[in-house]
Amino acid sequence: MRDLGAGFRYLLKGQRWVARHGRQYGFGLLPGLITLVLYAAALVALALWGEDLVGWATPFADDWSSPWLGLFRGFLTAVLFALGLLLSVVTFTAVTLLIGQPFYENLSEKVDRDVSPDGYAPESGLPFWRELWISARDSLRIVVRAALWGVLLFACGFIPVVGQTVVPVIGFFVTGFFLTEELTAVALQRRSVALRTRLTLLRSRKTLVWGFGTPLAVAFLVPFVAVFLMPGAVAGATLMARDLLGEDIREGGEDGEEGDGAATTSPQPPSGWSSPGR
Repeated sequence: MRDLGAGFRYLLKGQRWVARHGRQYGFGLLPGLITLVLYAAALVALALWGEDLVGWATPFADDWSSPWLGLFRGFLTAVLFALGLLLSVVTFTAVTLLIGQPFYENLSEKVDRDVSPDGYAPESGLPFWRELWISARDSLRIVVRAALWGVLLFACGFIPVVGQTVVPVIGFFVTGFFLTEELTAVALQRRSVALRTRLTLLRSRKTLVWGFGTPLAVAFLVPFVAVFLMPGAVAGATLMARDLLGEDIREGGEDGEEGDGAATTSPQPPSGWSSPGR
C-alpha cells in the first residue's frame, strides 16, 4: 500500500514542477489542445451520424416491426458512442504524446536535469524521425492491448450486479496502467528501454503504477481536465521512471528548488533487469 501512495505523490510532484516552470507548462498545453479539438470533432460526428452508421451495418433489421427496430438500433447506437468515448479516454494520452513528441521530450529532459544529482539527462542519440517512429509503433501496440481490454470489460458490463459495480472499478485500474505506460515511455525511451521491458518493469510495481495512473484516468473523464494535467503528468511520470530504474533524485529537485545536492536513492529494479537497446 505504500507504493500506492507513492504513485499518487509522483502525480502531485509533477503538477507542482510544471507550476514552478510556467514556460514549460505553456508549451506542454499545445499538444493536448490540438488532440482535444480532433477528438471532440470525432465524437460530435459519431453522435450526429452514429445512427446512420448502425442502420447501414444492420440491414437485416430493416423489416423488423416497431418498437423492436427502434429499440435495437437505439441500443447499438448508444453502445457505439460509449465505446467511442472509452477509446477516446484510453487513446487520448497516446495521440497527445505522439503529436507533442518534441514538446514532451524537452519537458522530460528538463525534469531529469532538475532532479538529477549531477544535472545529467539521458539521451537516446537517435534522430528525431527514428524516435517518432518508435513512439508511434509502441503507442499502437499499447492502444491495441487497451482496446482488447476495453472490449472484454464492455462485454463483462452486461453481467448483472458485477457489471455495474466491479467491472467499472477494474476498468479504471486497467486504464490507469496503460496511461502510466504511455507517460513513462517518454523518459524510458530516451534510456533505450524497449516496450516489453517497460511493461515488465511496470508490472513489477503495479501498486505504484495504479497510484499514479488510476486517479489520472478518473480525472481524464472530466472534459478539458486532461489537457491541463498532461504537462504535469509527463513531469511526474519522469520522476516515477527514475524511481522504477533506481536512479537517484536530488532532494528538493522535483519542486524546482536548488536543494543542497543531496540525493535520495530509489528502490532498485527487479533482479536480472537490464535496459536493452532498440
